[in-house]
Amino acid sequence: MPAPIPVEQRERDRDALLDAAEGLFYARGIQVVGMDAVRAASGLSLKRIYQRFATKEDLVVAVLRRRDQRWRGDLAAYVERVPDAGERVLAVFDWLARWFARPDFRGCAWINAHGELGATSEAVLAEVREHKRAFRAQIAAWVDATGAPVAEPVFLLVEGAIVTAGITGEPESAGHARAAAATLLAAG
Repeated sequence: MPAPIPVEQRERDRDALLDAAEGLFYARGIQVVGMDAVRAASGLSLKRIYQRFATKEDLVVAVLRRRDQRWRGDLAAYVERVPDAGERVLAVFDWLARWFARPDFRGCAWINAHGELGATSEAVLAEVREHKRAFRAQIAAWVDATGAPVAEPVFLLVEGAIVTAGITGEPESAGHARAAAATLLAAG
């Protein structure tokens, strides 16, 4: 009987697996990436992968959940260092512009997952909806702190900028959406 795997190694294996799967799914798409590619990229056997995640769908949900925590956390760290409430909202668009300009930018991981699996996977659909709910609440908290009743329009500007940049491959949508958000905040 093989020796049990120490907790630290299981955590490193889980991180390696999620890193590999996230990188592959985001760069190439979920459906086109087979589990053999995930195995090769992670360095883990299929048996070890399936011991941790019984299905590819379970792996996708775990990837999206972990990405949500990191992605929204990175955004919050950037935005919350800005002391002025109005400038904090506009900093969201500055952060987006930096993200859009990255060479590995492929649009919104949750919109991409929804497009591929939202109609066929209740678990993926639920995870996408949870991310969008939490993201909307995050944006609304920053906008509400300004006193302007424009949280929903600003959220839609953010989402529209992400989708537009993902499709066009051009980061300018962040600046255009920033200008529109500044107008909304000034009028509100």
